[in-house]
Amino acid sequence: MVENFNEMNLQTLVYLAKCLADENRLRILFCVSKEKKSVSTIVEELQLSQPLISHHLKELKRSLLVTVERSGPFVYYELSDERILSILGKLNELGDDLLKARVSF
Repeated sequence: MVENFNEMNLQTLVYLAKCLADENRLRILFCVSKEKKSVSTIVEELQLSQPLISHHLKELKRSLLVTVERSGPFVYYELSDERILSILGKLNELGDDLLKARVSF
């Protein structure tokens, strides 16, 4: 746990949080979490349009959450760091716990 919030790079946290605050981007991250996948494979698996997938992949790449590998005419994407899944899992647990503890909105 971070003892001193002044030492945290809040701009980095804000940038990553904004990138992760999109359901389609999260779906893409989970899709590429086990192996490299091409855009066409991601499109097929998630049943989203190619332009939409490409837009979100661009944002995920810009945020350094995915890496890109070119092989001939194909471009493959994969999770840049396995810790991303662990962090998303912890966020999910926190969300579940907060919802269980809520009394009202």
